[in-house]
Amino acid sequence: MKIAVIGGASTYTPELVQGIASRGAALGVEQLVLHDIDIERLNIVGGFAQRILQHADWSGSLELTEDLDAALTDASFCLVQLRVGGLQARLQDETIPHRFGILGQETTGPGGFAKALRTVPVVLDIAARYAKLGACDGWLIDFTNPVSIVSQALADNNCRAVGLCNVPIGLQREVAAIFGVDASRVELESVGLNHASWFRDVCIDGHSVMAELISSHVDRIAEETGWPASQITKAGVIPSYYQLYYRYPDKILADQLAEGTRASEVMDIERGLLELYTDPNLVEKPALLDERGGAWYSEAAIEVIEALASEVDAGRNLVVNVPNGDALSDLPPDLVVEVACRVDSSGAQPLPGAPLTQEQRELVLALHNYQRLTIAAAVSGDRNVAVDALAANPLVPSRDIAEPLLAAILEANRQHLPAFG
Repeated sequence: MKIAVIGGASTYTPELVQGIASRGAALGVEQLVLHDIDIERLNIVGGFAQRILQHADWSGSLELTEDLDAALTDASFCLVQLRVGGLQARLQDETIPHRFGILGQETTGPGGFAKALRTVPVVLDIAARYAKLGACDGWLIDFTNPVSIVSQALADNNCRAVGLCNVPIGLQREVAAIFGVDASRVELESVGLNHASWFRDVCIDGHSVMAELISSHVDRIAEETGWPASQITKAGVIPSYYQLYYRYPDKILADQLAEGTRASEVMDIERGLLELYTDPNLVEKPALLDERGGAWYSEAAIEVIEALASEVDAGRNLVVNVPNGDALSDLPPDLVVEVACRVDSSGAQPLPGAPLTQEQRELVLALHNYQRLTIAAAVSGDRNVAVDALAANPLVPSRDIAEPLLAAILEANRQHLPAFG
């Protein structure tokens, strides 16, 4: 088995490598290829990755390359975890909206829109190359944000792909810790979109523990999700952390203006991580990596790879991003949802679920409309469609604001948006 990691110079990569080092032999991973366009940074991260693998006595080979086609050729799995424009672009995504009285965030609102414009064409190009060069039964696993939009674009282009986020596995691990059970015994019922989802049920060995979780452990769940305990208790479901941006946008904007956004903090963490990675004696991921975010990233990736590599009917239930099909009858079949799926070598099949509430459905459909327009704008470079997309975003107040906001986004991202001329 060959695994290609596109965006291999990410500071997250050592966590993934450590996961492969511990479980790759059982999977039959023989070749790991890290690809990136930043060769200096790739050599730093790749050097550390090599030490991790040697320390674990891993028998496979590790390759570093700038050649995308070489990385993709014959790969059984292609993991995409890139950030077009780097953290400087993220800083712009999180601060430009402030000039228009809107919160700044890298996956939701105008910041997520800007990131999608830069990212969708790049990921679609990677997917097209992978379809030609990768293993005939290969899978593309997308970690690249905004996962919901990128996964929708991949699905719309009939790519053999699944989208993945660490939020569900984070909640699963928290529940396992609360009840003192192995995480494999915990399953989640998720509905909605990535970063706009609700966990409607939590089961251990097939038996619901949702009522006990909310009645006896709501404070711990509130700490995990950022939601007030009273809101979780009232709703009877667990909203994902990112739902806060839609519920409390004014408060979050005020906090950002007073305290700054996450991007600057992440820049400092990344500088520290890259310095640590150059230490020839470092052979395990440093504690600082936990501050970068993305907890359980490697576990989520390995679980999906294991499931997709398993025999049909021998997989497992995992929360991933795939087209809805007929799983949720009140949503369009081609809408990419973040739901529990049965994952095996045949792919990820969404498990049937009850319809959403009216409030949930309204947000999901509004975001779906915005996402489809954003994909169209990213691919075409049509400014009118781009304005329509921004104006359709629930966090953008009006078209009058969308027009100058788009101009500011396009100006700041000019070098990364060739489609817009």
